[in-house]
Amino acid sequence: MTKARRRLWITAAAGAVLIIAAALAVTAMRDAMVFFYSPAMVAENPPPPGQRVRVGGLVVAGSVERPASGGANFTVTDGSAEIRILYAGALPDLFREGQGIVAEGAFDEEFRFTASTVLAKHDETYMPPEVARALRESGYWQEEGGDPTPVSSLDGADAAGSSAR
Repeated sequence: MTKARRRLWITAAAGAVLIIAAALAVTAMRDAMVFFYSPAMVAENPPPPGQRVRVGGLVVAGSVERPASGGANFTVTDGSAEIRILYAGALPDLFREGQGIVAEGAFDEEFRFTASTVLAKHDETYMPPEVARALRESGYWQEEGGDPTPVSSLDGADAAGSSAR
């Protein structure tokens, strides 16, 4: 085997190893991705059953039920649509009605959303950007302890849910 041919085989083998490594990395990243959906997006184009997704919005007042078995069942809204969420774990201390939350889980074949994780905002000024965007787009916003307020009455910093403090 000549020197040039040996170099060609080494280069081809290295290229094949790089292609396999890239394919494995893309596959691993695809399995780790979790897409965010607002209730309106779910109503318009629901994700397939079993696919892990995040849904978020404001917890609807009066919708929280606490079964004897533990956890909670509640409804979230973005002002356009609502999603009923079933959760069997311990809720965050900051969870309450009118609160912005993000739940991670999956829909089943009957279109029930079962959450494996529920995240509540961590202070009085933060709301997950995806939730804030969905609420702004629907024209619905919930101020702390108040009634729903249209986005037009809020300034840009409040509506963006800035956590710069």
